[in-house]
Amino acid sequence: MFKHILLPTDGSKLSGRAVERGIALAKDLGARVTVMHVVPELRMIADESFVMPMGVELQRRYDREAKARAQKMVEAVGSKAETAGVTHEEIVVTGELPYEAIIAAAKKQKCDLIMMASHGRRGISGLLLGSETAKVLTHSKIPVLVVR
Repeated sequence: MFKHILLPTDGSKLSGRAVERGIALAKDLGARVTVMHVVPELRMIADESFVMPMGVELQRRYDREAKARAQKMVEAVGSKAETAGVTHEEIVVTGELPYEAIIAAAKKQKCDLIMMASHGRRGISGLLLGSETAKVLTHSKIPVLVVR
C-alpha cells in the first residue's frame, strides 16, 4: 500500500505522537519514512513606531540556530525510527509557507503518504492562526493522514 511516508514535525507533543504513530505504521507496512521540519524564514518586525533592523549577522545567527534546533528535532525522530527498525531519512528545509514546503518535500522525496498532526483549532483561533495541516489537506494531491 504505502511505501514512503513523510512525517513533518514541529516539535510539539502532538506532533511527537503523530511521528510515533507514523513510525509504527511504517513498520507495519514495511515502508520507509522521511522526517522533516520546516524552518520559518526570519521576518522583519515592524509597526507604526518601531522597525527592527535586519542585520546580516542577525539573519546568519537565526539561520544557524534555527537549523541546528531543527536538525536535533529530526535526528531525535530518526533515532526512534532506527530503534523501530524503520528505514528513514531526515531533512530540514527553510520556507516562508510551511505547508508548501511540506508538499514540495513529499513530491521531491516521492512520498505516497503525508502523516501529520492537527491541533484541531476551531472558531476564531483556527481562523486567525490557521492550520498548516488544513492547508496541506487542501492543496496536496498526495494522501494525507491526520493524527489528533
